[in-house]
Amino acid sequence: MGALLIAALVLLVTHLGISGTGLRGQLVSRIGEQAYLGVYSVITLASMGYFIWLYGELPRLDYLWFPDPMLYWVPKILMVVACVLLVGGFMVKNPTSVGQEGALDSPESVTAAATGVNRITRHPFQWSVILWAASHLVANGDTVSVVFFTAFILLSGIGSLSLDAKKQATLGEAFTPFAALTSNLPFGAILAGRNKLVLGELLLPLAAGIVVYLGFYFGHEWLSGVGIY
Repeated sequence: MGALLIAALVLLVTHLGISGTGLRGQLVSRIGEQAYLGVYSVITLASMGYFIWLYGELPRLDYLWFPDPMLYWVPKILMVVACVLLVGGFMVKNPTSVGQEGALDSPESVTAAATGVNRITRHPFQWSVILWAASHLVANGDTVSVVFFTAFILLSGIGSLSLDAKKQATLGEAFTPFAALTSNLPFGAILAGRNKLVLGELLLPLAAGIVVYLGFYFGHEWLSGVGIY
């Protein structure tokens, strides 16, 4: 368990402590954007790969709450939403994504960016991870799983806030109208009346998300070594 806690801390520090602070700007100024992205990707993949590998190796001996068949329905339901956000996030330009800052070049592009799943949240990928981690945390009550999935909730939750701050700082006034039309918290902008839900824009993300969900569902044992009950 100690090794898992250390691995979780390393993952959070290397990810949030670099990209989410002024250290990123200093590194970019010294080695360049592309070199930074390359080094950062290697560090992130290495720390995350080790963390995931370690989780699969550790035995589940201690439980904070015992698994309940009723709790298994939580990931079965929420993972549909997570998959729709995951897939839908690649179907519309999003200035919070790497290399898509040009999505805010004009007022028309800002409006176009605030469509699809971006109407729900401007961080669809981050929230797909949060939903995946939170739903699996509920279904698995062992301490190893609690540490593992909590780390991903923190990584994506804090990461979404860090992305907002970074984009506001780098894009300035260009980011403001997009932020006004969208929200970090799912459905926040819609409930506040700053945007609206257009079901027609979600048909393709929904269809593709269900296909991905079925792939995860029937391939769960192959992916994780644990079947779905």
